[in-house]
Amino acid sequence: MRIDLFSIFPEYFAPVNLSLLGKAHETGLVDVHVHDLRDWTHDAHRTVDDTPYGGGAGMVMMPTVWGEALDEVIAECSAGQDQDVAQRRVLAIPTPSGIPLTQATARNLTNVDQLMIACGRYEGIDQRVADHYRALGVEVLEYSIGDYVLNGGEVAALVLVEAVTRLLDGFMGNPQSLEEESHENGLLEYPTYTKPRSWRDIEVPDVLLSGDHGRIERWRRDLSLKRTVERRPDLIAQLQYGDLDSADKEFLAACGHLVTPSGHHTVSIRVAQAHDADALAALAARTFPDACPDVLSDEAIAAFIGDQLSPEACARFIAQPERYRVLVAEIGGELGGYTLSIIGEDAIEKGMVRPGRIEASDAYLSKCYTDATWRGSGLAGALLEAAVADVEASNAAPRLVLATNTGNLRAQKFYKKHGFKKKARRTFNVGGVMNVDVVLVRNLTVR
Repeated sequence: MRIDLFSIFPEYFAPVNLSLLGKAHETGLVDVHVHDLRDWTHDAHRTVDDTPYGGGAGMVMMPTVWGEALDEVIAECSAGQDQDVAQRRVLAIPTPSGIPLTQATARNLTNVDQLMIACGRYEGIDQRVADHYRALGVEVLEYSIGDYVLNGGEVAALVLVEAVTRLLDGFMGNPQSLEEESHENGLLEYPTYTKPRSWRDIEVPDVLLSGDHGRIERWRRDLSLKRTVERRPDLIAQLQYGDLDSADKEFLAACGHLVTPSGHHTVSIRVAQAHDADALAALAARTFPDACPDVLSDEAIAAFIGDQLSPEACARFIAQPERYRVLVAEIGGELGGYTLSIIGEDAIEKGMVRPGRIEASDAYLSKCYTDATWRGSGLAGALLEAAVADVEASNAAPRLVLATNTGNLRAQKFYKKHGFKKKARRTFNVGGVMNVDVVLVRNLTVR
């Protein structure tokens, strides 16, 4: 790849001789040429600019000087090339009004034969320069490195040179380092650590010392997602549902962002308030039947909902946070999911107690439901983990207990994935019909 840099301050490009880029130039991987634009002027003052047509502040760089410079360098480069082989030639012009420079743009430029970068000064380069060479078939890239203005294009030129050349085969000593860095997968890179293990009372995260490569990979992926949500929501908005696994979607949901086949949504998982009672009851009535076995009649299900999940019952739960912990997921002003946990003495009914395994003072996860619209979005897992954290913060119970119908294999798989283990069975009355449930338990972190 040949790179031609044009500027009225050619000394600005001394850094191209440093570090990996300098080595790449020495080995011939890249061929860098730095040009002083004033070498193509013809007056005593070596003038490169003039006043703008139409008036206005500042000066504009003249197309005549740029035309001579670019024509000569293009001809020089073309002279040593096979004329029967098409060459890809790009004229890059740094400008605050250009398109944002991205990793994808940099990667696209790695197969260019000649990359010319025209560094403007003052009020920029006469627009006819870009228009003329574009009309001649030269690719013209007018690009920006951010929403701010610099005195000239030299800094942006160095940015482009490094962004492109470091992606060339043979440039990096360890090509794998390119695979995990920011923007390669549409996300920001995870935080990194090295020795010493402890520095100024700040410890390296334990997971990185565990030797468990699966856990480390997941931790890094989660931190990458978290950083991107917090710092670059525009990148998160470009993620596709099919590119995310279930753990990704669950973590994003916990960060307040749902990705579904239909698009992106903002979610807030919070403690239920008094005004949520009616909406919570409606949500509970919609979702409870989904977990019921086929043997239950509509009448039995309706009777249970009317008795246990009415607006009055939901209002009672919300009004007693010392006993009932209710979390809701709000999406677009509507409730899309909820959990109900019972804490305190005798939270576990006598029929479920198994001394040494399940005690009456353990916490009980009574409900964990999401609307059908949000299934597969990671919301259920995020809600469940939020409920676990809420119980741990609100209660000293060493375990969280739940029960689900023996025939509901999907729910059992979901809970086991989140650390619950089968400990017992119980019978459960739904509208006068006895059901058999599997009882699962997860150990809590006592605070």
